[in-house]
Amino acid sequence: MSDIIEIPKGARDQVLVFDLDMPPEQAAFLRDEDAALAQVLGIATLDRAQVEIFPVEDLDGLGLLGYLRDGLGVSEADLSRHGLKLDGLTGYVLVLRARAFDGALTRLTPADGVVLAARLGEAGTDWQSQGQIKSDAAQPRLRTAPRVARSRARTIGATLFAVVMALILLLIWVLAT
Repeated sequence: MSDIIEIPKGARDQVLVFDLDMPPEQAAFLRDEDAALAQVLGIATLDRAQVEIFPVEDLDGLGLLGYLRDGLGVSEADLSRHGLKLDGLTGYVLVLRARAFDGALTRLTPADGVVLAARLGEAGTDWQSQGQIKSDAAQPRLRTAPRVARSRARTIGATLFAVVMALILLLIWVLAT
């Protein structure tokens, strides 16, 4: 048995990369069987949508580092810290996002042959403002209340109706005389 790997409660931005040191048939079996994968990780259940098992060779051109950066949004700082180790992986790997545990405190006890290669963090979004936006489109606009807008539309409509009716009556009077 390997060491215990603890996923803290509420963790959602961690990505764990495991080297699967086992025959390809066994790795393929883990990819297909949810219960077997949970058992190998030493847990009861996990969200299978947050787990990927694949041979590194399938990532032609992109590579594992490119996949983690572009596909999963792993931060550049983590990739540069663990890059050499991750770049040296061959065979099958298991990529596990902490979201697989739905925010619960989880302790993984991986079986022999499942070796933690790197614990990475997804790059977060910077929500801080860069200052006030000076564009005209960003300025607040006062909106006319719906009742006022309806009242204004009725007034305009009534005025146009009165003008048209007056012109029709004037035309009739001119033709009649």
